[in-house]
Order: sequence, then structure tokens, then C-alpha cells
Amino acid sequence: MTNTNTIKKYRLIGLIIAFLIFFLDQASKFVVMQLLQLPVRGQIELVPFFNLTWAENYGVSMGFLTASTDFQRWALVTLTGLIGIAVFLWMNREKAKWDIVALGMILGGAMGNIVDRARLGYVADFADLHVGDFRPFLIFNLADACISIGVVILLARALLIREKKVETKDDVQLDES
Repeated sequence: MTNTNTIKKYRLIGLIIAFLIFFLDQASKFVVMQLLQLPVRGQIELVPFFNLTWAENYGVSMGFLTASTDFQRWALVTLTGLIGIAVFLWMNREKAKWDIVALGMILGGAMGNIVDRARLGYVADFADLHVGDFRPFLIFNLADACISIGVVILLARALLIREKKVETKDDVQLDES
């Protein structure tokens, strides 16, 4: 049985995860953009299956809803901000530890990408995972990866894992009558 203090602890952990991901995402973008000068260089080959490749994403996931005007840019900032608020509220109502962790990952990634779009006008992407010329993913960043992993965790838990129903005092009384 999960008590209130344990749930509060999980929610705090979710917020810590969100802010840690946000910080690491912004730090990685600083390194790539400022220290490595990737926007100027275009690409840095690291290993045969992973490059740093500069990409500016003016849309949302997989380039959908591309913002080509300032109005569209700020509409996307607003839309993704509202989604971020919804994820935060969901996380603060959630009781399952792993769902809170997944929501923290999604929230942290969303915050990183929202800051990019507000500050730069686009989301800075640079992680280029590939096998030869085959690219199973679009160029992405740490925030994108965390959002994707968080969504996979939520989906896997929703589809594959059944939570045990905890009997409450009311359940027992209903069974007895």
C-alpha cells in the first residue's frame, strides 16, 4: 500500500528528474552550439554510427506543425507550454512511481524544447544516430530522447503491466453486504 508521504517523495523525484533533464539538455546544446560551433561546422563525425549534425527544427515532433512566421512560432510555444502544464498537473495527481518518473522525463524534455523555441525560434537538434546511410531516427537532442523514452514507459505500463488493485475499507464493506 502506498502512503501519502511516499507519493509526495515520488512526485519530488519526478520534479528533480524534470529539472535535471532540462539542465542537461540546455548544457548539451550550449556545448554543441557555443563550444563546438556545430551551427558553423555543420557536422562532426564521432564514431561510425553517431555524428553531431546540426539541424534547426521549426516544427514539433518529426517536423509537424512547422512554424514559418513569428505568430506560428509563439503559437507553438503556447501550445507546447500548455501541454507542459498538463503533464505537470498529471504528474502531481499520479500515484504510480514509474508513471511519475516517465512524466518527469517528458516534462524536462518539453521544458528544454520550449526554451529553445522561445529563445532561438527553433529547437536545436544535433544527435545523428545512423547505420551507414540508414537513419532510423531523425536528428534529435537530449530533450527529444527523454520525451520519447518517457512516452514509451507510459505506453508500456498502460498496455503491459496491470497494477494490483488495493482493497480499501469501502471495497471490503461492499463485498460483505
